[in-house]
Amino acid sequence: MKVYLEEGILSDIISRLPIKSVLRFKCVSKFWKILIDEPYFKMRHLNHAKNDQNSQSFLFYQQCLGEFNYPIYSCSLLPAQLVEDTHILNFPLNIEPKFFTIYNGCDGLFIIYVFETTIEHNKLLLWNPSTRESMVLPIPEFSVGLSSCLGLSLDSSGDYKILKIEGNEFGGHKVSGEIFTLKNNSWRKIGEHSRVTGNKVSAMDSLAFIRGAFHWIGFYSKTYFVVSFNISHEVYGEISLPEEICLLNTRKIDISILEGMLCAYSNTYDQGIRTFKVWVMRDYNLKESWNAILSIEDRYLLKAMPKYRFANGEILFWCAHLRGMDSNFRTQRGPFTLLPRGKFQNGFTYTESLISPRLLI
Repeated sequence: MKVYLEEGILSDIISRLPIKSVLRFKCVSKFWKILIDEPYFKMRHLNHAKNDQNSQSFLFYQQCLGEFNYPIYSCSLLPAQLVEDTHILNFPLNIEPKFFTIYNGCDGLFIIYVFETTIEHNKLLLWNPSTRESMVLPIPEFSVGLSSCLGLSLDSSGDYKILKIEGNEFGGHKVSGEIFTLKNNSWRKIGEHSRVTGNKVSAMDSLAFIRGAFHWIGFYSKTYFVVSFNISHEVYGEISLPEEICLLNTRKIDISILEGMLCAYSNTYDQGIRTFKVWVMRDYNLKESWNAILSIEDRYLLKAMPKYRFANGEILFWCAHLRGMDSNFRTQRGPFTLLPRGKFQNGFTYTESLISPRLLI
């Protein structure tokens, strides 16, 4: 006897499946393809995935200067699936870039800036690695370089926006920030923070997004603090760093997001010992809630950046080592051998989605 499911029940079942399974169902029938292509279904699937800790994925890439080989990998962050699920992704639009930078995005979307021989041929891409869809966006008025940092997020009106912040940690001309709205398909300058004299960002950093705002390290008169920028209202704010970081008097500090909390970390060098330390802010914008969760001493550790915290408390972090001038991923226990070995440029946690970049404009 045939059993027929109501459309609502069918939609609810499919919206809870892994994205690979959902994409296979698109080939089953015209009805299922139409259902899965509906914007409502895509958001429903994304919301289920965001609330499922087992659906988190990791995107990471290699880039060797002078070599035209730039593999990009994706894998599940479930330890049991890491080895069997790791696969190589093709670079979007069949481009063979001379150099590129990937910036963390949101809702399964990433920003890629491709550097070509001449500035006028550079490209800004919006890419969904799960569906392999991408599109070319207009480039900002001010050129993107190694001191630039970009971030993508969704504002309260349902419009995706890209924020571009320029670093000027060592002085020099202060460049205005820029914002791109996908619905308008255009860039515009934004006002400056009244107190900030410089931003400590680079292409290796991520603009940490939480509570509707981007965050990064800014400074004024040699004092470092967290700058926030609300993406909907386009207003600035400030958050204090952990007291210990302030006492360190070091420029080697940064922020990110860890377990849905604002995270600060430092890389210091003192009397031959290099120390990597991580704090999380348990209660947003409450200075007293900063809590140290990791400290590693390693004489060969040049720089480290936290990427993800597993259920057992272990932290996955990217690190650059003086020994062999290598860069890879590690945890507190040592090299993270479940991932491919090699010199990795960066890595990002993300939630896979069905959202098409082409339908956002």
